[in-house]
Amino acid sequence: MARFREIDFQPTPMGELVLRERWDPVAKQDLLEIKLGDEFLMSSLFTVAEIALGHLATADCHGDELDVIVGGLGLGCTALAVLDDPRVRSLVVVDALPEVIQWHRDHLIPAGVQLTADPRCRLVHGDFFAGLRDEGELDPETPGRRWDAVVVDIDHTPSHHLNPSHADLYDRAGLARVVTRLHPGGVFALWSDDPPDGDFLRVLEATFTDVRAEVVPFANPLTGRTSSNTVYLGRAPSA
Repeated sequence: MARFREIDFQPTPMGELVLRERWDPVAKQDLLEIKLGDEFLMSSLFTVAEIALGHLATADCHGDELDVIVGGLGLGCTALAVLDDPRVRSLVVVDALPEVIQWHRDHLIPAGVQLTADPRCRLVHGDFFAGLRDEGELDPETPGRRWDAVVVDIDHTPSHHLNPSHADLYDRAGLARVVTRLHPGGVFALWSDDPPDGDFLRVLEATFTDVRAEVVPFANPLTGRTSSNTVYLGRAPSA
């Protein structure tokens, strides 16, 4: 039995992008993986924290008819988790790689079946980080729009970035720009592969209220132990 099946390969300005299926003899299951160059962007083996990211973000939102934007599409786990909340009336998912968006539209990634069929959801090709900078737009189709939640799952951690250009999100000025994209009391949620970072929490606390770091444990069949990711949450100051 073949251990690898390459579903698609695309050269991109950021490196070689691969969608593949791989049999893992330790986990004893087929895994769906996205690789960009030498970086593993996503594996279907580890999705618990990505799902928790979407659920925690919407759970913290007040009111009904929520408008949510997610930076980072990946295997679609966070986007699906956001749509689990019936209060969500619109979801925009921004990804820098049009190839990943097309994989969802072509249903090469299972989550794409639901995401492309849900009228609340729209997949947008764009640079999420550029959209947060001055004069930028997270969603060019709705300029000046504010959101009930801004959810980010792109970089590995606040200090380990896929691209150096992402760094300016994670300082005080960058997070202040996130606040300008949120309704008063809106929620910022961020996934990280590392344990809670005290320095980053202090940066968050300088900009947001109700800041916390939720540790999300999950079984790791590769190590036989429990691993964990972190979800950072904060609320934009009320008007």
